[in-house]
Amino acid sequence: MARAYFAAILFACVLSAQKPQQPTTPPPEPPEEDESLAPKVYALNPVQAKKEIIAGDYYFKKPNFSAAARRYLEATRWDPGSAEGFHKLGEAREKLHEYGPAREAYLKYIELGEDPKESDALRKKMAKWPDAASATKTQTQTQTKK
Repeated sequence: MARAYFAAILFACVLSAQKPQQPTTPPPEPPEEDESLAPKVYALNPVQAKKEIIAGDYYFKKPNFSAAARRYLEATRWDPGSAEGFHKLGEAREKLHEYGPAREAYLKYIELGEDPKESDALRKKMAKWPDAASATKTQTQTQTKK
């Protein structure tokens, strides 16, 4: 009797070893995309634009002009019709001696047409700035002298 019992257990073990085992855990799901890597989507939000301008003003007074420029740029993305945002973005970029981006911001401000007197003053100021071609030429000459 012991032999029959032993044979039955051995037979059951052999059969269970031959059956393919079912996975006990489900297969892992693909990792979700990191939401911080997704591009930011901007919708018209004047309230958020105003908050960004206030933060930009804080950095401008510090004077941390690069941080201010980033905040003003965010403001113009939240509200593309914000003349104040483009004007202040131009001021910050001008302080950083980034005349090309400053010119673009000022031209957008002029296009929005908030203040004609200010627009004329900005045009005169931009006329005195070095243009992109001469600025690049000056940088190249400086680098070759070194």
